[in-house]
Amino acid sequence: MSGRAIVTGGTGYVGRFIVERLLADGWQVTVLGRTPPGDGFFSRSVSFRSFDLDQATPAFFGGGEVLVHCAFDHVPGRYRGGEGDDPDAFRRRNVAGSIALFDAARQAGVGRALFLSSRAVYGTQAPGAVLSEDMECRPDTLYGEAKLAVERALSAMASPAFRTATLRVTGVYGPAGAGAAHKWQGLIDDVRAGRPVATRAGTEVHGEDVARAVVVAIRALADETAALTLNVSDIVVDNADLVAILNARVGMSGALPPRADEAGLNVMATDRLRALGWTPGGTALLERTVRALAHEAGGDAQSI
Repeated sequence: MSGRAIVTGGTGYVGRFIVERLLADGWQVTVLGRTPPGDGFFSRSVSFRSFDLDQATPAFFGGGEVLVHCAFDHVPGRYRGGEGDDPDAFRRRNVAGSIALFDAARQAGVGRALFLSSRAVYGTQAPGAVLSEDMECRPDTLYGEAKLAVERALSAMASPAFRTATLRVTGVYGPAGAGAAHKWQGLIDDVRAGRPVATRAGTEVHGEDVARAVVVAIRALADETAALTLNVSDIVVDNADLVAILNARVGMSGALPPRADEAGLNVMATDRLRALGWTPGGTALLERTVRALAHEAGGDAQSI
């Protein structure tokens, strides 16, 4: 399946994976964003339209068959707490702006619309509770509240002519685009320098698996008339696991931090997405990625 796709925030950390997946599958991709991608940023040519979240009109989406909305306006490097000292502007851009964007796409005749939401919509749940798409959401950050508000507005727009999907994505890892740092750059630097690594564990998914989830959802929407909501998560990763991979596979000798208590973690159920044919990379992909990231950062190439 291919066609004409529009991706907001396509040059961002997660958006880049999605654009690359669509290009590999033969889609013609238009990226909407503030800054055009540099030469060679993507593996193939894309169209670009300058765009801000508060300026959506149907003209931006003419000819598009699928819209994937990844853009999110926030303080650089922060999602939770990304409102900085101006929560009203944060709501206006990310909630009102996103709702207007989807409405403009619907008016332009876009048939399928996908929204990259976040596990933050679940907020505080009972320790150890599994997060399923049908449970009550209790966001405890403005970031989670904003994502949930957009989810609900998009779902209310759904119809046979405008099929929608929300992907609730957990923490994303993987290589970053040119000139950007990946999420574990600091950890790898600390291990190489012999500095202690903090105790932490959390759920993670590779950016390529997020992109595959987007493709799976696009295909599902070809037959769906109701709105889809899908969790996107893969494995629990402890910082001790990452240091162990660096030690064993890249020849480093970092001290393993104490393992975090994982009993209280809220793991995301992904049965619904897997039933549509999605299979993430698991531990094998994690190990390959950590080795590659360490190599790019100056690891021992002979041990990779």
